[in-house]
Amino acid sequence: MALAIWVPTRLWMGGVVSRKRDMHSIQSLADKVRQMALCRPLLLAVDGLASYVSAFRDAFQSKFPRQAGETERCKMVSWPDIYSVQVVKQHHVEGVLHVERRIVQGTKDIVESLIQKTQGKGMINTAFIERLNVTFRQRFSPLARRSRNLAQQAQTLLAGMYLVGCFYNFCDYHHSLRLKLSVGSFGYRWVQRTRRLPQN
Repeated sequence: MALAIWVPTRLWMGGVVSRKRDMHSIQSLADKVRQMALCRPLLLAVDGLASYVSAFRDAFQSKFPRQAGETERCKMVSWPDIYSVQVVKQHHVEGVLHVERRIVQGTKDIVESLIQKTQGKGMINTAFIERLNVTFRQRFSPLARRSRNLAQQAQTLLAGMYLVGCFYNFCDYHHSLRLKLSVGSFGYRWVQRTRRLPQN
């Protein structure tokens, strides 16, 4: 199961279920993200699997129309303002975890600026999608490690994924999205919020 998350609002954007993590499933996920994206600066963060980089690079391209008299195929033009980063984790023999953070597409200044806008602080990471993966494993028993509740069909996993994802987006409160509301002389109180779609 491959999932995608929109970091500023913690919104689950969708997922793909496949027997194995192959190029077809990863490309399907990248195409889903592409369908929801707007033409504005976008930072994509993926793990160390090289297929993610090529899949998102292919997804964020558009056909450039042929000029008058041209007979060859339309050229594919990459979207401007698409930036990619990759987090590669390697376990050494001694048990030490080595983390390498790569900027695949874009410059360091722009990447740092987009991280500041989307998550406020921090560095190149995949922590948000890793937490989302844990949430799905906790709430959908066939995804738990060493579980006896195995899913017999792919459709079961697909239906469960959307059920958990819709509850996650629209019913479950998220601590980091709450708002501080002033109540005059009584001080303030917190207004709990679920994930919401971006307003702009």
